[in-house]
Amino acid sequence: MELSNGLSLLILGLFLIAGYLAHVAGPRISIPRVTILLVVGALVGPSVLDIVPENVSRWFPLISHMALAMVGFLLGERFVLKELRKRGPTVLWISIGETVAAAGLVAAALALAGAPLPLAILLAGIAPASAPAAIFETVREGEAKGPLTDTLLGVVAIDDAWGVIVFSVLFVVAQASTGSGAHMAELGGGLWEVSGAVLLGAAVGFPMAWITRRVREGEPTLVEAAGFVFLCTGLAGLLGVSYLLSAMVLGAVVANFSPDQKRPFRAIEGVSEPFLAIFFLLAGFRLELASLPELGLIGAVYILARAGGLVLGGLASGRLVGAPGNVSSRIGFCILPQAGVALGFALLAKERMPEIGTTVLHLVIATTVLFELTGPLIARWQLSRAGELPGSRRSG
Repeated sequence: MELSNGLSLLILGLFLIAGYLAHVAGPRISIPRVTILLVVGALVGPSVLDIVPENVSRWFPLISHMALAMVGFLLGERFVLKELRKRGPTVLWISIGETVAAAGLVAAALALAGAPLPLAILLAGIAPASAPAAIFETVREGEAKGPLTDTLLGVVAIDDAWGVIVFSVLFVVAQASTGSGAHMAELGGGLWEVSGAVLLGAAVGFPMAWITRRVREGEPTLVEAAGFVFLCTGLAGLLGVSYLLSAMVLGAVVANFSPDQKRPFRAIEGVSEPFLAIFFLLAGFRLELASLPELGLIGAVYILARAGGLVLGGLASGRLVGAPGNVSSRIGFCILPQAGVALGFALLAKERMPEIGTTVLHLVIATTVLFELTGPLIARWQLSRAGELPGSRRSG
């Protein structure tokens, strides 16, 4: 049935109150707000109690785009050039190390487990994708500060760029391995999604930085900032490029070229709260818990290999570039959450390679449930062990 305006507003109000209650309860029970909201969303959704109309899921595409666009813009603030000169090589090489190790270990482990080669290759291409919103919210909610936090946010900001590139390449390889006629157009499309996003973010970012310099204290910074963020995201959708990456580049340009770069970021950070609360509730609402029994051996191997690749890749690359021990040994555990980007890859695989794409989609949906529910918990624990949460004791 169609939702009436009154019922829609009632559900939105309840979602926002649930977001507030999760914000209050999270610190008291030492569970990230992200996990609480995902669990609540799953409980009221069709997979469990089914007490919220299923039509609510129609809100998800728009809300997710708006929430992730704001997250991308805020992550872009981390790319200030003077800061990158200090930690740039660490962030770059850890992100590359995790990406390569996760993809490589998943491909090898699945092949040894007897998975068909195209399936192993496709899941290897999906493995490096992370969940920027869940990771960012876990850091922000915990008020985490320190080398691990800075490195984590830097890595998350560029992970999905590597993920798009790796998936684009391995998708072509998977098609070739089935004899289905891979074309360079597939690879070119992936490269355009990344390079086009960078160009778009810069093209919108410079006018935004110029206008930001002329917005005086007390003037509507939020209106200007939100307008540019959503303009950039909308253009990205029309041009077929990564809206998350374009929003990150937009934020990076503003952070580097606007003298008073803090105001637009603080404005977006404030308004993002309700969008993120609704986003995580809807993400939980859409989780298909019934798919968990379908994991089987292939799903279990994928989970272990992806986690192992991220942890070992972060450890090896961190030590290679001389990162602090707390960073190299913990960064992989902090980046386990996986969500929308991975599901997008799986949907593309189902559309282009239906003979194995359905299996890929079911596996990714099931593993996403586990990674989304447990990943923020593990990340929060690692940040606490690193001594980067208020009140936590610093350990090795």
